[in-house]
Amino acid sequence: MFPVKNMEDDERLQLEGNPDWMSRLPAELLDVPLWNLAIPGSHDSMSFCLDISSPVLRSEPCVLRVIDRLFPCWTRPCVYRWATTQQSVLSDQCDLGIRFLDLRIARKPAGGKLFFAHGIYTLMTVKEALDELATWLDAHPKEIVIISCSHFASLTDEDHEHLVEYIITLFGKKLCSSQDIPTLRSCWSRSQQIVVSYGNQQMVLQHPELWTGIPYWYADSPDPKKVIAYLEDQKHRGRPAGFYVSGLNLTEDAPYVLLHPLQDMRKMTMSALSLLLRWAGEQQPGRGAGGVNILCCDFVDVSQFCSLVIGLNYKLQGGASASRLQDAKSSLAWG
Repeated sequence: MFPVKNMEDDERLQLEGNPDWMSRLPAELLDVPLWNLAIPGSHDSMSFCLDISSPVLRSEPCVLRVIDRLFPCWTRPCVYRWATTQQSVLSDQCDLGIRFLDLRIARKPAGGKLFFAHGIYTLMTVKEALDELATWLDAHPKEIVIISCSHFASLTDEDHEHLVEYIITLFGKKLCSSQDIPTLRSCWSRSQQIVVSYGNQQMVLQHPELWTGIPYWYADSPDPKKVIAYLEDQKHRGRPAGFYVSGLNLTEDAPYVLLHPLQDMRKMTMSALSLLLRWAGEQQPGRGAGGVNILCCDFVDVSQFCSLVIGLNYKLQGGASASRLQDAKSSLAWG
């Protein structure tokens, strides 16, 4: 069983976390490609700072946008409750052990700055978030973070050029080249700390510092049993050769949101979390057909999700190290 935490557990997790877990992995795992390790990720990583006063995105269903124009005081709080999938700031997520960030970028209808978005826009700009991440990486020189820049709602070609230029200038030598096979040892030897996946192929072709979009498997369902069934079916089809994401996140559609105005994503996630984490704990990383790589979850600070996923890596050692994995699992079953 993997129960969610009470308030005392929350305070303990915030104090302990996993801020330097990569640097503490056994020597046997230092030459394993990063896409064969188990890596914790956060789904819609920037949704902790959504702007409840912002309009609904133009990419949202027409019915939602029409209702937003007519009744914004009702629509936006409703969307806010359902679109918020995280509650910790970026650096705190990294301290917990998150090493994959799902960054969905958008341009607001007015203004030149880029923000993030999930149903509605964020308060924090893209540059502010990237600056925070760069500061965190400076403080943790042996940790590698993968960021997935995607969606790009309403961005122009000029926006892409400016954003990529900013990323390359900000991170500089910390960027892992897409021409390499990154392992912990190889990244450390070059002082590389960040893999940037960019969901615009034109930009990827122009800049070897950028990686192509990372496949994200998600079931598009609010039912955790269907999420697990979908992920199992995908596993049987065979895993991608490089990085890929298994999404433990639940997904609701516009009609579901409109029919459940008093509920929210956090309540829905909490009710499903034990089942989803139980499935995650049974997985095996590695290059095999069923091997998991990045696992993403909502509200990564309300359970021992990060510790669970990190602990999967000890399965790659086998033998005597199996007891260490069992210890990691046992630490999750408190209460």
